[in-house]
Amino acid sequence: MSFLDRFFQVSARNSSVKTEIIAGLTTFVTMAYIIFVQPTILSAGGMDFGAVLAATCISSAFASILMGLYANYPIALAPAMGENIFFTFSVIVAMQISWQTALGIIFISGVLFLLLTFFNVRELMINAIPMSLKSGIAVGIGIFIAFIGLVYGGIIVKDPAGGVVRLGDVKSLHVLLPLIGLLIIAVLSYLRVKGAMIIGMAIITAIALPYGIVTFHGVVSAPPSIMPTLFQMNLLDALSLKYLPLILVFLFMTLFDTVGTVVGVTQQAGLMKEDGSVPKLRQILMTDATATVVGAALGTSTVVTYIESSAGVQEGGRTGLTAIVAGVMFILALFFEPLAKMLGGGFRPDGSQLTFYPIIAPALIFVGAMLMRSVTKIDFYDLTESLPAFLVIVGMPLTYSIADGLAFGFISYPILKIFTGRVKEVHWMMHALAVIFILRYAFL
Repeated sequence: MSFLDRFFQVSARNSSVKTEIIAGLTTFVTMAYIIFVQPTILSAGGMDFGAVLAATCISSAFASILMGLYANYPIALAPAMGENIFFTFSVIVAMQISWQTALGIIFISGVLFLLLTFFNVRELMINAIPMSLKSGIAVGIGIFIAFIGLVYGGIIVKDPAGGVVRLGDVKSLHVLLPLIGLLIIAVLSYLRVKGAMIIGMAIITAIALPYGIVTFHGVVSAPPSIMPTLFQMNLLDALSLKYLPLILVFLFMTLFDTVGTVVGVTQQAGLMKEDGSVPKLRQILMTDATATVVGAALGTSTVVTYIESSAGVQEGGRTGLTAIVAGVMFILALFFEPLAKMLGGGFRPDGSQLTFYPIIAPALIFVGAMLMRSVTKIDFYDLTESLPAFLVIVGMPLTYSIADGLAFGFISYPILKIFTGRVKEVHWMMHALAVIFILRYAFL
């Protein structure tokens, strides 16, 4: 324990080994859905379900453990939601590109991530973001996470008639469970009970079992083979110039999703400096880029830093030990697949086309609420600072995209400064990012 304390600077960051372990378990539980969602999505493009599941677990474990050892941050990684849907339904299904070539495209985009990180472009980008926008990003991600949690819990659903969101069926048990879990987590957190989120999720799991909302599938199983996807990417075909736009799209999507996650989680954990800089940022970004390269080689779509890491941070996780625990759990998930499926496999009511995640939902809602505290760092009396931050805050949940939410703020911030005669306050990188976002919407 003393070795772990010294190596990860646990005590120096006002944490304990026990807290880090609980935080890692919490992060994993909130991410566990990806173990089954990822192969479900990618198998629609012709990829082997079991192999993708294995690739998802192994790449997530590798990346999370690397993050813990190399960067010492409580940030876990896994294949990105959004990118996986684009990978399957836009690239493979709609454009009729083989999944092998699509993996090659992901691999090349990952190599470009590494190059951008090596030349400090990504690090410069994050450090150039003003503090008001960084705070807005943290708050926006909080609302976005809470919104996802409300949707996962069925508390909010999309109205099939009007296409807008409305209140779900709050009389149904699968909707009431997340609300019960949220109250349990809130009370236990107020009483400073360690592992509040794990306890809350465990209680509602026990309630859900007799009603079939979660299903016990067993405990242990043999891991599926990864061979059908291992090193199957077609790099030669992916290097064709006609695929350059797709490479840039994946690069762009992941680049700004990562920016939002890193800023939001480090600020929440209190690891961001007063001037807005992030210590060991280069190591974080190198890990993120390496994860995508490794993930493509194993047979899964873009691997990124996960915003669900906020759940572990909320439980007190402050060091890389949290990420390592989450990574180890992904390895164990290969052998305890039935148990992980019970928690993260989702629930689909009879006659419904929607899948809900009532066990995960309360933790996401709670974490979203806690991220709101960063709003106090925004100067709302200065419109050139507050309006771009506000646009980021509302943009993320309303567009259901971190990258699009960032675009609102990154475009408006330099424009407002220019037309109010305060252009000298803007880092040149912010002007460059505004142009990149504008070009993205104009041409991509």
